[in-house]
Amino acid sequence: MNTLDEMRHLDLLSAAQHQEIAAWLRAHKTPAGILAMPPHLWRVVEAASLAMNLDADFTRPPALDADLA
Repeated sequence: MNTLDEMRHLDLLSAAQHQEIAAWLRAHKTPAGILAMPPHLWRVVEAASLAMNLDADFTRPPALDADLA
């Protein structure tokens, strides 16, 4: 939920969108349930993710001082 809250703080989601997505995530805790989120909610999450460049976090190599053990 931290990322969702940050999206709201950055005005990438409206208060209503934030509330609707948060409610969906609370009610559907499994990966399959989350993936079943309605398309209109996925679109705003995807747009906010692009604006925040979240994909870069997943493709960035680990820091040299990262504990890889």
